[in-house]
Amino acid sequence: MTRRIAATSLFTMMLCAGAAHADGIPACAGAVELGSEIVTRIEPNAALITTDGLAVKMEGIRLPLGSREKASGTFTDQAYGMLATLVKGRTVALTAIEPKQDRYDRLRAQVFGAEQVWVQQRLLEQGLARVALSPDRTECSSELYAAEASARAAQRGIWSSPAYAIRTPDNLRGDVGTFQVVEGVVQTANVDGGRAYLNFGADWRTDLTVTISPDDMKTFDLLGVDPRAYAGKRVRVRGMVQMVNGPSIAVANPQSVEVVN
Repeated sequence: MTRRIAATSLFTMMLCAGAAHADGIPACAGAVELGSEIVTRIEPNAALITTDGLAVKMEGIRLPLGSREKASGTFTDQAYGMLATLVKGRTVALTAIEPKQDRYDRLRAQVFGAEQVWVQQRLLEQGLARVALSPDRTECSSELYAAEASARAAQRGIWSSPAYAIRTPDNLRGDVGTFQVVEGVVQTANVDGGRAYLNFGADWRTDLTVTISPDDMKTFDLLGVDPRAYAGKRVRVRGMVQMVNGPSIAVANPQSVEVVN
């Protein structure tokens, strides 16, 4: 069971003015940008291409893709198969909030198929994706986390494989350069030079450290979340594991830190 620090709910409320649009699409997903696009193909990077050449990046999730991900092959095939069933050759609705485009001019969207089936949510529920929030786009984080949690509890899809198990802070050295979900108790938390450090061991030179950059600290400040309040709490974080002294993961917003009861 998880909860986000209370101030993050304010941010969600700012994005979600109501429970749903009249068409059944959740309000947290933003306004309908395009209501009747037909997907003609799916790129190897999971981008969706429509009949008019629009490229769509599915916001908020990460499929089991890429040669660096252990045991990805079978799950990659399953994820692509389900994605194709949901969208290929079908009419979809695309919603977005600002910023709407990425650096490749792809529309960053929540995708809804027939009968308003939410594609990201369905992939998460089947264990064929993990939540991966962008620094500047955290819409529907609660809904996406809940969908992932249901699959994890039932050990569906990737959650049936040890390769995708939630990591602990002391077993990350073999995961450098990969995207991981990590859970552990924050031993100490401090801010130095405008940068926050959440330390998961006694020695920051060798143990896991989660960092928040000075620029991203502005988001925490805006939402009234002091990272030092994570000290002593069990949290779940996710991101690319880097080696900076010990293993390190950078997070950009409070929605990326789940406090675990």
